[in-house]
Amino acid sequence: MAAHYFDEEPAVRSAPASVEVNLADMSLQFRTDRGVFSAHRLDPGTKLLLNEVSLLPQHSATLDLGCGWGAIACVTALRSITGRIWAIDTNARARYLTALNAHDLGVQARLTVAAPDEVPPNVRFDHILSNPPIRIGKAALRSCLAMWLNRLSATGIAHLVMQKHLGSDSMQHWLSEQGFPTSRLVSRSGFRILEVHPIQDGRVRDAT
Repeated sequence: MAAHYFDEEPAVRSAPASVEVNLADMSLQFRTDRGVFSAHRLDPGTKLLLNEVSLLPQHSATLDLGCGWGAIACVTALRSITGRIWAIDTNARARYLTALNAHDLGVQARLTVAAPDEVPPNVRFDHILSNPPIRIGKAALRSCLAMWLNRLSATGIAHLVMQKHLGSDSMQHWLSEQGFPTSRLVSRSGFRILEVHPIQDGRVRDAT
């Protein structure tokens, strides 16, 4: 069976490398490795997300859902110096890299790296940022997103970047059907950034 970046323990041998990340407001160096998402470059969807969604409320709690090697989490921590960031991933190597990069960039005090089941159930998020793991399949992806979007605070907001040809428009429609008001914030270079708000009646709903 082929190894995937969403496996808990990557089957491919470690081969540490580095990636330079150039954004509108900063240039950074990150450690990467085989067996994690987009190991050799910053994924263009993630870059679009980081360039378009750059202003975050201070004192907020932000979730990087599927953190990979930590680009979203670390950049968010640098931009939101009073905020608290959670970076979660099922991939142990990804979590290790995110922790290393947070330390290298001096933001480890504001960033918690965890497996999904290590996040306390009472934690709510003011902002969720994600380049979601499309390759896990539609049913698993919908279940994952519904679970974490249900943990937005009452005034929270989520920004998800997805490729147009990999179902961004159908995801927008499905999220709206589930009660999460969803609109298209940006459409560029084959990617969509979806802006998602919490269910207005406050009820938690499961993916179907």
